[in-house]
Amino acid sequence: MTTSKISTPPESGTDDARSFDTQRAEADRQRASDAAQRNADSTLDRDCGTETQSLKLAKQYLSLGGRRRSKIDDNITTVRQWEKDPPAAERFWQERVETLSKENRKQVEDFLPTINTP
Repeated sequence: MTTSKISTPPESGTDDARSFDTQRAEADRQRASDAAQRNADSTLDRDCGTETQSLKLAKQYLSLGGRRRSKIDDNITTVRQWEKDPPAAERFWQERVETLSKENRKQVEDFLPTINTP
């Protein structure tokens, strides 16, 4: 009599389920991340007059060496800063971004690099 071992994925939400990740899933995540990066790069590289003011502000802040990163959790964006900004980037953030309305500031923050992706 032969017996076959059937692999049943663990119940969702358990530690076992989180560690059940396969190499294929990791490869899928990497491909998705690469595609998102290519898309972002192509958006940032072209300047055909369609950039929003928020994107322009985020790009200018980053070009000054800004180090703030966005954290998106349950569609709530917060900004994290582990390293001090260069003086020009800090001044730009204080004068041009902090002074925006909450809604407009969030739009700029959404264009910052995120800590959610590798």
